[in-house]
Amino acid sequence: MENFLSKLSALIWGAPMILLILGIGITLTVGCRLIQIRKLPLALKFMLQNEEDGAGDVTSFQALCTALSATIGTGNIVGVATAIVAGGPGALFWLELAGLLGMATKYAEGLLAVKYRTFDENGGALGGPFYYIENGLGQKWKWLGKLFALFGMLAGLLGIGTITQISGITSAAESFFDPQRQHTIHLFGQDYTLALVISGLVVTIGVAIVLLGGVQRIARVSEIIVPAMIVLYVGLCVLMIVLNVTKLPSVITLIVKSAFGLDAVAGGAMGAMIIALQKGIARGIFSNESGLGSAPIAAAAAKTNEPVRQGLVSMTGTFIDTLLVCNMTGMAIVLTGAWKSGKEGAAVTIDAFSSALPISQSVASLLLMICLVFFAFTTILGWNYYAERCLSYLTNSNKFSFPFKIIYVLAVLIGPYLTLSAVWMIADVFNGLMAFPNIIALILLSPVVVKETKAYFAKAEAASQVTIDEPLLSEMTLDE
Repeated sequence: MENFLSKLSALIWGAPMILLILGIGITLTVGCRLIQIRKLPLALKFMLQNEEDGAGDVTSFQALCTALSATIGTGNIVGVATAIVAGGPGALFWLELAGLLGMATKYAEGLLAVKYRTFDENGGALGGPFYYIENGLGQKWKWLGKLFALFGMLAGLLGIGTITQISGITSAAESFFDPQRQHTIHLFGQDYTLALVISGLVVTIGVAIVLLGGVQRIARVSEIIVPAMIVLYVGLCVLMIVLNVTKLPSVITLIVKSAFGLDAVAGGAMGAMIIALQKGIARGIFSNESGLGSAPIAAAAAKTNEPVRQGLVSMTGTFIDTLLVCNMTGMAIVLTGAWKSGKEGAAVTIDAFSSALPISQSVASLLLMICLVFFAFTTILGWNYYAERCLSYLTNSNKFSFPFKIIYVLAVLIGPYLTLSAVWMIADVFNGLMAFPNIIALILLSPVVVKETKAYFAKAEAASQVTIDEPLLSEMTLDE
């Protein structure tokens, strides 16, 4: 079964998928005239400036934090390290390129989510890829929306949303509090450390308390935890870079040369470039989820009346996830040379922390464990909301929401005691399967995105011109 899942995952996440996601990113970047660069300052302004009279369930900032809670996870710490170890420093260059193009994709997803969303009988916002597929492409495409919803629900329940995240938390707790496995308890025919069991119970209770409060509570918790964990983690990475600032020029040169295979021995440049490109782009796509269709489910709940405005807010999520958090992780790893340590995963990042900061290995491990716990906990919350919305669309009802929450919490509870290898592959498979319906919709609806973008900024420009001319018109009237 694991062999089959491995082959299926490799097939789904092969060159066609990567080319499709990059292709739609390039198409939208050109069609919207580099909107991710030209309008980034405006997007950051909108991120913190909520609309007062917008329709929706949560503020735009809360919707962004809910999306970020699911996007920023262990992949930002472990995944980046894995990509650089496998593909060299050049993988970071391609990871950032994937993030830059992904900003345009995430912009389109947020725009379409608000444009084609609907509201239930209680006034709750309903949106996401299934709704912009059904309402944007027409009823004949509804089967594609159902397919997306099925894969999204299964990804949240069986893989990336529950078991993989809780396992990451409990493994980090076990490694820090009882690395020698001296304090164990016998459960389910196996010996588990007390650190693993206790941390698993604590996190499960915390998840249950938050989830049973609904999307508003998820949003409130996310808008507190997400900014705090980003500030803590990025702050540590910035400190590492500052303490090694003299190495920065040579490191940037190394990253660029490695990206194009220029640091490889004669004859191996092309091969080195392909490996760096493949690892960097694949990790960038997987980290920021641009094109997968998960984030627009959260974006549809935002209190806003302007699809373009929410699209701009949504694209800041990819900026924060990839161009900020992932970039900080990668720079720290390359600056310290930790990618050559022979270690893997989180151990590489821990090595970078301990060697670059004036702290001991144990303190570095503690700080990284705290970041991992925050990242994974909020991912559990965000993916529950995604999976629940997918279930509601599949069943045309919200009456299964509470039973689904209970099942979701039980999946978190048993997660630490399950084998991870197959679970990770299942998560990869369902994530990839989610992307296909969404990318098809983005390709077909890209003219709508371009048209909406042009109309919004033309209207904004006309309004600003009227505002500028009004004093002059008043003076002319008085003179008359």
